[in-house]
Amino acid sequence: MTATVSRFQLLRGEIGGGSKAIRPPHALTEGLFVETCDRSGACVRACPAKIVTKGRGGFPTVDFSNGECTFCMDCVRACRSGALDRRALEDEATAAWTLKATITDACLALRGVTCRTCGEFCDSSAIRFRLVVGGSAIPEINFSACSGCGACIAPCPVAAVKPDYHD
Repeated sequence: MTATVSRFQLLRGEIGGGSKAIRPPHALTEGLFVETCDRSGACVRACPAKIVTKGRGGFPTVDFSNGECTFCMDCVRACRSGALDRRALEDEATAAWTLKATITDACLALRGVTCRTCGEFCDSSAIRFRLVVGGSAIPEINFSACSGCGACIAPCPVAAVKPDYHD
């Protein structure tokens, strides 16, 4: 194990460094989340969309292959440890998370193939397609309109839409 592995990565079983886990909406910062979460699975059981799942070390993660987040707040209500910030229940203006959709180079439209699947599933119209003369329309994400719900992720036929944190 190298010195660059944090104790939080060790607790999560990510000694290889791995990608950052996607936590449910209103999760505390990663370090506080790992210290606070009791790993009871209450948030997993409470999620009606079944996108909150048990991840490494039993910590809850979000899996958009199961669907999208509706921001129903059931996971926050179920959390008794405080790892999901209950203040969000009173303050709707609190941003749920800084998670946004990102389109990778694997995107069919970026490769000249007509595809608008991600945009068709985006209820907030955060994914638009810029017309290109003599080519396929190119997807563009309006990050201020993107809620990070993940509705665009599972339908992508080539898994080119990924969730990423945008601080």
